[in-house]
Amino acid sequence: MPITHGIAEPIAMDEEQNLGRPSQPQPQPLPPKTPKKLTLIPLIFLIYFEVAGGPYGEEPAVQAAGPLFALLGFLLFPFIWSVPEALITAELSTAFPGNGGFVIWAERAFGPFFGSLMGSWKFLSGVINIAAFPVLCVDYLKKLIHPLESGWPRHISILISTLVLSFVNYTGLTIVGWAAVLLGLVSLSPFVIMSLAAIPKIQPHRWTSLGQRGVKRDWNLFFNTLFWNLNFWDNVSTLAGEVDSPQKTFPRALLVAVVFTCLAYLVPLFAVIGAVSVDQSDWGSGFHADAAEMIAGKWLKVWVEVGAVLSAIGLFEAQLSSCAYQLEGMANLSILPEFFSSRSKWFNTPWVGILLSTLITIGMSYMNFTDIISSANFLYSLGMLLEFSAFVWLRRKLPEIKRPYRVPLRIPGLVGMCLVPSAFLVVIMVIATKTVYLVSGVMTAGAIGWYFLMNLCREKKLLRYSIAQDGER
Repeated sequence: MPITHGIAEPIAMDEEQNLGRPSQPQPQPLPPKTPKKLTLIPLIFLIYFEVAGGPYGEEPAVQAAGPLFALLGFLLFPFIWSVPEALITAELSTAFPGNGGFVIWAERAFGPFFGSLMGSWKFLSGVINIAAFPVLCVDYLKKLIHPLESGWPRHISILISTLVLSFVNYTGLTIVGWAAVLLGLVSLSPFVIMSLAAIPKIQPHRWTSLGQRGVKRDWNLFFNTLFWNLNFWDNVSTLAGEVDSPQKTFPRALLVAVVFTCLAYLVPLFAVIGAVSVDQSDWGSGFHADAAEMIAGKWLKVWVEVGAVLSAIGLFEAQLSSCAYQLEGMANLSILPEFFSSRSKWFNTPWVGILLSTLITIGMSYMNFTDIISSANFLYSLGMLLEFSAFVWLRRKLPEIKRPYRVPLRIPGLVGMCLVPSAFLVVIMVIATKTVYLVSGVMTAGAIGWYFLMNLCREKKLLRYSIAQDGER
């Protein structure tokens, strides 16, 4: 056929011309881009901001119980609470290195109902806690920008700061992780300078003071201050799937973070208590800034206040990341619908979790939520009791599971390790107010109702769930 001949002839000519030439290699398609993983240094600072963010907020311990008890509290409480929680996080995060963390542990130990309940308790306590940080930023900035004290300028600034910080989180954990390194170093630097400047002024006998005569000790404030400043070690477990070589990186990061966090609290506390003599009632939140002015001058006070804003930003970013990746992990377990595991095409981040957490945070930022924060503390305590139980039960239920890091104790020793912090959690819940019991009860009832609603949606096929995980059930 003429048409066929017209096409075939040039092809034949080309083949003759190419005889004897080496064949040109065909271009290969580029491999898919592998998302960057968290490495050791950013992970250390993310853990640091999950837990502390600096010595901001430790001052009420002195106000509540006096210098000696405050120092002893920050010396001993890490061994009672922080170390056991960090050890549990290290073992279970390396045994189950997926996003979801403590939700996975509870689900593997006791089934999907308790996994869902754990997720609800921890998520609610987390987002309520996050809402405080944009407010804290504005509270410090209003000292320099007076219109931010009240009215619409304050409301707009809280909204804008929340949206901007959430967008930074949306850009990815690698950026957030290295931003945490920078924020941590800058926010801690004034305390290093203050501690050095305080050395010539330190009078060691002040460290042994039991407090001013006639001042009644507030043990409720004292223990809550310790609890909030040395808590949330397990939050980073929800990021386990984003960590490079988690089996090796997690234990190292947790070890360094525990030591780093304790020193960040203790060194400035020893320095200020030893160098400054003030009424015990002056040791309220933010007193470190006033102490910096007494020790070195106004310039250091401003630096401490700027550091407080940077610390609040770091706390916001670290805890928002944990909440967002927790929801993704719950979707992977089919506890939540599949769309909660959706990732951004640009930054490979769980945008649905970030968006939902941000919206709840914005709503909470405009409320007077003193009792609600106490309720979040209560819910977190319930979650930790479930977490301790899951840890012990998984050792008994799944002893054959590979544990790259393993707490070097048998089950009776593990029970003993968990009993002391569990007793402290019970004390925290017993001293709660009636309002806290009511709000926590309503939230828990809502969490239980949510579980059965999700089951109904799964059975009626109203929403799409993870097929792989459904198959495991």
